[in-house]
Amino acid sequence: MLQKTIRKSISCSGIGLHSGEKVHLALHPAQEDTELVFVHKSGEGSTLIDLHPDKVRDTGLATTIADGKSNISTIEHLLAACYGLGLDNLRLEVFGSELPILDGSASPFVFLLKNAGIRTQSKPKKALRFKRDLKYEDNGKSIRVRPYNGFRVHYTIDFDHPMIGEQKYCLDLCSEAFNREVANARTFGFLKDVEKMQQMGLARGGSLDNAVVLDDYDVVNPEGLRFGDEMVRHKILDFIGDMAVMGVPLWGDFRIKYSGHALNNAFLRYLVRNRDDYLEPVPEEEISGKSVPAEGRVPEMEPALA
Repeated sequence: MLQKTIRKSISCSGIGLHSGEKVHLALHPAQEDTELVFVHKSGEGSTLIDLHPDKVRDTGLATTIADGKSNISTIEHLLAACYGLGLDNLRLEVFGSELPILDGSASPFVFLLKNAGIRTQSKPKKALRFKRDLKYEDNGKSIRVRPYNGFRVHYTIDFDHPMIGEQKYCLDLCSEAFNREVANARTFGFLKDVEKMQQMGLARGGSLDNAVVLDDYDVVNPEGLRFGDEMVRHKILDFIGDMAVMGVPLWGDFRIKYSGHALNNAFLRYLVRNRDDYLEPVPEEEISGKSVPAEGRVPEMEPALA
């Protein structure tokens, strides 16, 4: 299986969720082995920020990468779209401090990338796979992974809210499953928290057009939810985007409970420090011969790792 990029450059503009400022995004094709590289553009020039867990500088409200004085926030939805479409090499230029939130999901980015067209390149894809089980926990939250020839996520969330409660979902990643099952799931938040954040000068760009907002009892958005379990699906979307920060696709069977951007990044940093203990390159012939279920869905949750 060969690496992929887009056929032509394409761009969009929108509001940053947390800054409330208008930002511009331009996506460009890149040569083989370039990987996904962000470029922060400003009046002072351009700064390249390659993907690496150590480049993540903040995980409070979104995933933020930085290099020196330049930083780019809310990168996870675009990265998830790239990962979900199997794109390996792109130059992602951002004119502003964060990516546009658009509708709060990855779906607009998928639409943008598909409009640019997908082009197969000449060099084989790269991937890393887990060679043994790993359990990473912190304060009741956990990421457990075991060897698997692909990228499968079992995710559990539990919120004390009548519209959420405990939700579980499983995704076996392929482009069809990604587009159908999680790309359209929007970021979500609670009205009381949004009001507090806006009083503190945060979430300035947040609105019912780009997030699911819940009061104490129900969903505030007039159109309601896109899925009955949209919240856990969005958590999977965020997880895919956060794992893309590794810079190369990871193969494993992930079991996640109550994780978020902070734990996701801590998990990747641990992997980087212990890479030889847990990871190995996937041979080219195995990537080429990999078969992913067309439906992308695992009917039942398998037993969790001990």
